[in-house]
Amino acid sequence: MERGAFKKQEPEKMRISFQLFLIFIFLLVLNSNSFAQSNRAWCVDDLKDKKLGVGSKEDPFRDLQNAFDQAKDGDTILILPGTYEEKPETYVEDLCGNCQEHKTKVTATRGFLIKNKGLNIIGNGKDNTVLVTNAGYGVLFENSRNSLISSLKITGGKRDPDGNATDAGIVTKFSIVIVKDVEISDNTHRLENVVVGIGGVFGRENSELHILNCRIQNNGWDGVALYRGATAYIADNIICDGRGAGIGITWDAVATVCRNEISGYWKGIGTFGNSRAVVRNNLVHGNLGWGIIATGTSYMDASNNVITRNGNCGFAVWSADCRGVCTNNIITDNGWRKEWVCPCVGVWATDINPNFPVTYNDVWNNSAGNYKDMPDQTEQNGNLSVDPLFESQTDFHLKHSSLLIDKGNPLLTDPDGSISDPGIYGGPEARK
Repeated sequence: MERGAFKKQEPEKMRISFQLFLIFIFLLVLNSNSFAQSNRAWCVDDLKDKKLGVGSKEDPFRDLQNAFDQAKDGDTILILPGTYEEKPETYVEDLCGNCQEHKTKVTATRGFLIKNKGLNIIGNGKDNTVLVTNAGYGVLFENSRNSLISSLKITGGKRDPDGNATDAGIVTKFSIVIVKDVEISDNTHRLENVVVGIGGVFGRENSELHILNCRIQNNGWDGVALYRGATAYIADNIICDGRGAGIGITWDAVATVCRNEISGYWKGIGTFGNSRAVVRNNLVHGNLGWGIIATGTSYMDASNNVITRNGNCGFAVWSADCRGVCTNNIITDNGWRKEWVCPCVGVWATDINPNFPVTYNDVWNNSAGNYKDMPDQTEQNGNLSVDPLFESQTDFHLKHSSLLIDKGNPLLTDPDGSISDPGIYGGPEARK
């Protein structure tokens, strides 16, 4: 090719390149606009003026379920102060969350439904935005990926007659949901012929949950329950005054449980079936039966918990087949009521279990003894039996004169790098 011919082609190349650049910019703007349109913010108000509304700030939706139905994946629902009451719908499912046979048909009711989309659902505060569900599955997330529900209260559930229904204020199935700053309370409706009641947050069928800074109080069953492949990070919640277990991790569920306060349940925290859990820096007190238990073929890492003033035993290893570790815990003053689900002792092992070492704990002043059905571990493997010297009955910081300072597991360190203290203010997950 001649030199001149080459030069003649350069402007043509530049023109084509510039056209391609303009097309790229156009597509970028188009995609940006599409993204903006598919991530709208919708407003809902309980004006009760018999209008539908269009979801704008000036003309909000009046019906919350209508807002959920109209919104697209990634949208935000802003729920203004008010009380939002839902009419229950019959909900029949082919899979049972907590039956021996997973493929068991269950008939329940559901209140609010978020299905096949992820939404950001934000209220105006737990005292201002109230969802009254009137149903067994109060707020149901089904195939809902990347949802958030925050800053509101869920109450007023109605127990379903089918005892296999996993009734709760929030139920998730095949979903990824953040539950943050939510109060789930006073779901106390019960039926005489159904033992179970309505729980707080139940994760089912491969759901992924983050449950953060919530208050789950005065409900009719477990505070948090995980079934059938659910995973969860459960942190900094107050879970109190219910029936069943404060936190129950069952089947093959997996959980990290940190810095929660659990009280007033039949039982505190438990791993069952083939579940796996890390249970750290929780305050477990005032429950009627056991504080923390591992059973079945489950695995539990229980460390830096305070387990105190529970009705029967503090910590129980209820199977020769479960595995884990019990370390850096303070287990004290348990056993104030007649034996019910376990002896009134600090640590109880139903079988000799070399796969569940008990190390660097303070086990002290439990009414029927500190250890049962296992060798006394006092002065063995770092375990002590001394008054922990809490600051008070409600403040679980250790006094400066406590013999537990820097006497925890040397493999765990406090935030300043020193050897960890036992209890909720020691170790890497320490309460701030």
